[in-house]
Amino acid sequence: MKILIGTKNPAKIEGAKKAFDEYFDDIEIVGIDVKSEVSEEPVNDEIYEGAKNRVNNLIKYAKENKIYPNYYLGIESGMTNKFGKWMIINIAVIKDKDNNESFGTSASFPIPDKYVNEIMQTDLGKVMDRIFMEHDLRIKKGGINFLTHGKISRIDLTKEAFVMALTQYVNGDIWKD
Repeated sequence: MKILIGTKNPAKIEGAKKAFDEYFDDIEIVGIDVKSEVSEEPVNDEIYEGAKNRVNNLIKYAKENKIYPNYYLGIESGMTNKFGKWMIINIAVIKDKDNNESFGTSASFPIPDKYVNEIMQTDLGKVMDRIFMEHDLRIKKGGINFLTHGKISRIDLTKEAFVMALTQYVNGDIWKD
């Protein structure tokens, strides 16, 4: 099974692979760098829009390059205050070769008020790198790995979001739009 994901980030690719490995055999995931067309640090509705834009840009890329995958994947991490407090969440979007679409989210984690403006002005990765005196945490286990003392990684959050999105694909018609 061929799958395209709209990122070159190794942690996101690994998370997606782990999610699909739960349900399918013999998968190949190829990361393609496509634009999200949203802010560097997506806020609220931009998170879903960015993931969906990545999927749609993958579809264009595949058509132009005569690639015929079974699934197109997009994932975007961003910050939301939809519940009255700022938090980081991942949203995954999956579209299959028949144009059926699903989405899922990861667990979220709170952002202390003292970091909200800095994250909005730059992005979470830069703030996490500064706080933990690291470089490019986003392509490794992520800042969440530091915050949870090694219990949850960016790979885990990505896997979780894609597993949630896969619920409409792995349950037949009983859980499909």
